[in-house]
Amino acid sequence: MSLQSGLDAFKQGHYEQAIYLLEEFSQNSLELSSPDYLTSQMFLVKAYEAIGDIEKATIVWQKLIKSDNPQVQKWARDNRPTSLSQTETESTTMSKAGRAVTTGVSLAMGGVGGSLALASGVTITLLFGMVFVLGLSLVLITDSSDPGGGLAIAIGITLIFNLAAFFFSPFLMDLSQNWLYKTRWVNLAEIENLSPETGKIIRQICQQKNITTPRLGIIDDQNPTAFTYGSLPNSARLVVSQGLFTYLDDDEVATVYAHELGHIVHWDFAVMTVASTLVQICYLIYSTAKRFTRGSGDNKLKDALETAGLVAYIFYVIGTYLLLYLSRTREYFADHFAAETTGNPNGLSRALVKIAYGIVEEGSRAQEPSRLIEGTRALGIYDHKAAASTGTAYRISSDPQKIGRVFLWDMFNPWGWWMELNSTHPLTGKRVRALSTYAEQLGLQTEFDMGRVMGEGKTLDKKKLYGNFFLDIVLYGAETIGFIGGLIIGVFLASSTGNPAMMGGGIFVGLGTGILIKAFVMFPDYSKAITTDILTLMSDPYASPLRGQPANLEGELIGRGDAGYKFGSDLKLQDSSGMLYLRYASRFGPIGNFLFGMKRVESLIGQKVGTIGWFRRGIMPWMDLIQLEGENGTVVNSYHRFWSFLMGGGSIILGIVLTVFFSRT
Repeated sequence: MSLQSGLDAFKQGHYEQAIYLLEEFSQNSLELSSPDYLTSQMFLVKAYEAIGDIEKATIVWQKLIKSDNPQVQKWARDNRPTSLSQTETESTTMSKAGRAVTTGVSLAMGGVGGSLALASGVTITLLFGMVFVLGLSLVLITDSSDPGGGLAIAIGITLIFNLAAFFFSPFLMDLSQNWLYKTRWVNLAEIENLSPETGKIIRQICQQKNITTPRLGIIDDQNPTAFTYGSLPNSARLVVSQGLFTYLDDDEVATVYAHELGHIVHWDFAVMTVASTLVQICYLIYSTAKRFTRGSGDNKLKDALETAGLVAYIFYVIGTYLLLYLSRTREYFADHFAAETTGNPNGLSRALVKIAYGIVEEGSRAQEPSRLIEGTRALGIYDHKAAASTGTAYRISSDPQKIGRVFLWDMFNPWGWWMELNSTHPLTGKRVRALSTYAEQLGLQTEFDMGRVMGEGKTLDKKKLYGNFFLDIVLYGAETIGFIGGLIIGVFLASSTGNPAMMGGGIFVGLGTGILIKAFVMFPDYSKAITTDILTLMSDPYASPLRGQPANLEGELIGRGDAGYKFGSDLKLQDSSGMLYLRYASRFGPIGNFLFGMKRVESLIGQKVGTIGWFRRGIMPWMDLIQLEGENGTVVNSYHRFWSFLMGGGSIILGIVLTVFFSRT
């Protein structure tokens, strides 16, 4: 897509076409500081303004006003979107609560986040033990006649693995960062030029904590994020994306840097570097053992390798959850550190919400999710999967009460706690709640009225919240329960009738019954689906990842929902209130999904559509699509419920047929 075609469309007054062409050119540009890319952004500002979309004009303008190019900055100052000369648009502003006059005031955490020292110690101790046991099992696998020597070798393997992980992981990370994201290493003066308060905060913290200024990096990506990695505090790397400076104000950027410096001061960034590597070692041992057990060979060696592989996989699963727990705990402590050192917990609250907004906004402008955000999920300051609800609320409203309402699910829905177990970060509502308590300790008005949120939470129907949750937990395992129940009944019938076929038939009938029961709960009648919007669905504190809520939505398909997968079949829908992922299921299964993603998705992107489906909410909200109807009459049907009923009903029929057939033979 050429830049000139977009400019020609603009000059001819075809602004919608110009926007499409210029957006396409921008998304395909490899160098974000090139003259052609900057020219496309300038004309996008004018094109959006020409059609009256001041919100999007403002977003693009904000990037240009913070450009490193002085000529571009001057152009932006001279071409401010008209409404911004008086007041910023409602969707991109937030009234700011105050900050403390002094910094360094000690703030009580009140048990928030648990113990970082305990989490770090337990995680590393257990992971070291896991690698030790695996090393021992691999050494002794050949039935060594010298167990003592084998033990010494196993200890040596453990030490080598972990020393290598500790000292070489940062350099491997450097290589991967440069290769994947083109990280640009900069000096403190450049950071200070982008955010004066950030430069001051970095100097202040490094001097007070007696640490070397970390190696500072910037990634030319507009998705806002920040992360830290390394082995030792004096050789740490602190990397942010350009989007952080685009979407956040100066004081908010400073709180994000303070948060990341907190990871360095606490050493938890080093613990995460080692722990992540150890977990990957467990998986490597598992995959290697699995590969070597294929085919024929020494049965004794094969059995030993299978055992080692199984142990490694169990350790990998345990290690993953330990890593997730450590990751969540360290985020609370880094937030607390930032609040103390900047005296601005409200600034970090705003930063978290604006980062979510930036991720949603950039996602709405790209046809695929960002590889940067996906690839740095565990390291980043914010879990992008949780961005949809918070970012959607901020996207359409500057009212903190409306934004705060989406936190009800985080704070009170038991599914929030359950889903958080699989998350790298605490739920946003819980982080904002903790930051609000720090603001209260400093005698400040809080950014978000979390007291109102907590008060509204007390009025929720606890029976509905917890009753549905405990029942749904059981229903999540309905297939397993049905299988076991069918097996027990089958064994009883087989022993009483003398017909062993009853056992096999009972298993399939039980399994199918469990699938059908779960399907009726997951996919209720959609004939009376209400017409609503995305924000309303996300603000429902009773929303569940299991119980589908039938809903009608109207909006525009803006891209695929699969990061880095050009044939992905899932879609992104955007309406006036936010963005939501649509999950598609072909009647022909995975092959049908692939063909749909390859042949049809591209033609659907950009269309205004009406959709019906089952809304669900976990860490990331989504909708299981039933039907999609495009503005040009295109109709797409999705078959989630069909496959559940087919598998459940088919399993029951198979069980009956097997029982009848073998009973006659």
